[in-house]
Amino acid sequence: MSAIAGVDAASTGPLDFGASVRVVRIGGLSLRFRVRALLVSIALVVAAVGTALAALCLGEFVLTVPEVLSAFAGTQSGIVETVVLEWRAPRVLGALLFGAALGVSGAIFQSLTRNPLASPDIIGLSSGSYAGALVVIILIGGGTFMIAGGAIVGGLVAAGLGYVLAYRDGIQGFRLVVVGIAISAMLGALSTYLILRARLEIAMTAAVWGAGSLSRVGWTELALSAVVIAVALAAVAVLAPAMRQLELGDDAARALGIRPEPVRLSLVVAGVALTAVVTAFAGPITFIALAAPQIARRLTRSPGTALVPAALLGALVLLLSDIVAQHLLPQPLPVGIVTIVVGGAYLTWLLVREARRRP
Repeated sequence: MSAIAGVDAASTGPLDFGASVRVVRIGGLSLRFRVRALLVSIALVVAAVGTALAALCLGEFVLTVPEVLSAFAGTQSGIVETVVLEWRAPRVLGALLFGAALGVSGAIFQSLTRNPLASPDIIGLSSGSYAGALVVIILIGGGTFMIAGGAIVGGLVAAGLGYVLAYRDGIQGFRLVVVGIAISAMLGALSTYLILRARLEIAMTAAVWGAGSLSRVGWTELALSAVVIAVALAAVAVLAPAMRQLELGDDAARALGIRPEPVRLSLVVAGVALTAVVTAFAGPITFIALAAPQIARRLTRSPGTALVPAALLGALVLLLSDIVAQHLLPQPLPVGIVTIVVGGAYLTWLLVREARRRP
């Protein structure tokens, strides 16, 4: 008996890959996917792998692709092995992992609020994580793991405050965005105050870290963040069907057996965890969470949230931004500065596009 029991297809036309849907049944398991989304995801994976190889080759000590691959295979030793495995690989993998986490986090909040501006850096979650980390760095003086804990707690506090202030018989997207902007402004003022009262060397360290940088990501930080991100992504994968039902509205979700508020709260916690762990180890990297889900949705022409393409695009954009920041500018810069430029360009394009659509 064949492992694949059947393949069903629903399409508006033989060449309409944007709307074409396929259902593959393997035993008692059925997998439903859009053909265009699958093709876009495959293209993004290929682009991310190629970009990662390029990032591993680039630097003051230029390497070839065979040298990089042999270092991973264990057939290289000496300086090549050190450069690839100890210096460059953690940074490249960190960019891919953190970019994917930010892409999914942005997709979660944009789906819950049905608002393309509802990303973690807009609604105050990144500011909360940054302020929590600064409290540890400046007032407590903790190490890497305490800073990570402070960032996660700060993000959760900001999310909880925003959730409570925006809640009026449910969460409305516009209200959450406005409340989040206010919280972000207040936390930004708190962060500035903490930096101004800190000793000069600590303030300089905090300021560089606050720009968003992957320079401090090593194997230890990568392993810890990977565990947290994996748990959060697993939770999102379980909640994804309910999240798509919530996009239809709370009444429709209840009619389908979904309890909106517990699902929404669980998704908020997962989104906060994804943002906070990135902020904890790399600082606040902005605009990836804002732009990646929207660009992924346009590429896939998906009617709802495209979680996997958003993750892949976020990983690719962050890695490309880090390559630009390190190798294509006269002076190496923190990656967060490049993502701000990318995000500003995206917002400008979005505003121009919306203005042209109006009569």
